[in-house]
Amino acid sequence: MATRATQSGTVQSFDEFVGLGTVVDAQGTAFNFHCTAIADGSRNIAVGTAVTFVLKQGTLGRVEAVQITS
Repeated sequence: MATRATQSGTVQSFDEFVGLGTVVDAQGTAFNFHCTAIADGSRNIAVGTAVTFVLKQGTLGRVEAVQITS
C-alpha cells in the first residue's frame, strides 16, 4: 500500500508509557500509531485532539497513521 492523502480524525486513545495510540477517521475507522509518528516531535498527544494524518503500511504489514499533526 502506498501512502495516501492527508485525512482528518481524532485521537481516540494514547498510552504515554508505551507510546502507542489510536486515531479515528471521519468514517469511524481506527488506525494505530506510535509516538514517533507525531510530527512536532513531542511524543505526546491528548485524547480527543483533532488531528490530520497520513496512512502508510507499517513494518508488520498493518496500515498505520503517520505524520500526525494537531
